[in-house]
Amino acid sequence: MKDVRIGESLWHQWSGSGYYEVTETELIYFTEDHVDMENEIVRRALASTLQRDGISDSLSDGFKLIVDGYVEFGWAGTIEGEKEWSVCDEDGETNYGDFVEDIIAVTWIEI
Repeated sequence: MKDVRIGESLWHQWSGSGYYEVTETELIYFTEDHVDMENEIVRRALASTLQRDGISDSLSDGFKLIVDGYVEFGWAGTIEGEKEWSVCDEDGETNYGDFVEDIIAVTWIEI
């Protein structure tokens, strides 16, 4: 039986376009919606994801990375015919003047 935990699939590594990091990191995770990073379920889900992805050796190490992380809120969606997500504004327009379909709120964290 698979181990299913609350928030298990909440966080994913960002591979979309249009997000420009503020810190000098190459590791960016995101989740749909603007989430409260002080929420225990949100933090535990991210720490668990970091551990499963081999970024941290333990949940404790994952929590430390989260504390030092930079959090950004915004919007994203997919441009027609593309699979990759693109960062956009609230109206769905990207920095390149394209418009995305299905605008969603996003929280990014730079680890």
